[in-house]
Amino acid sequence: MAEIKDPENTILMELKGGTVVIELLPDVAPKHSERMKELARSGQYDGVVFHRVIEGFMAQTGDVANGNKTGDFNLRMAGTGGSDLPNLPAEFSRLPHDRGTLGAARSQNPNSANSQFFINFTDNHFLNGQYTVYGRVIDGMEHVDAIVRGEPPADPDIMISVKVAADA
Repeated sequence: MAEIKDPENTILMELKGGTVVIELLPDVAPKHSERMKELARSGQYDGVVFHRVIEGFMAQTGDVANGNKTGDFNLRMAGTGGSDLPNLPAEFSRLPHDRGTLGAARSQNPNSANSQFFINFTDNHFLNGQYTVYGRVIDGMEHVDAIVRGEPPADPDIMISVKVAADA
């Protein structure tokens, strides 16, 4: 596993194939980084499906309202909701949407990100300056690459657990 330099700003995401280590970027996107830690610590990401996974593009998850297999799971509605917390203002930066970066999913409104996020499979620079980048995979990208594709996938993968490394 990659060396964890800042456990308070590192996420451990357990997928079927193993652990994905995500370094959050609080200096670049403090509100988004804080939101991910808050939802991870409350267990809201545990069991949530990857509801939109596009080959050569990205894997999207984080719909804690509609995409939780352990609760009121309804894949047809996954992707339409967020948490019960307020939406976040955009925190756009000069960081590019490179392979392995974490981006905040949102509606047409730039200030509508909440709990959903995506992990880029490839460099998706056409997203630069339009979606907040707030983390990057530093280990376990092969597990992200193995996520089942589909919009939605017929048998979607889930985030088994999502924890802040400082708490693990």
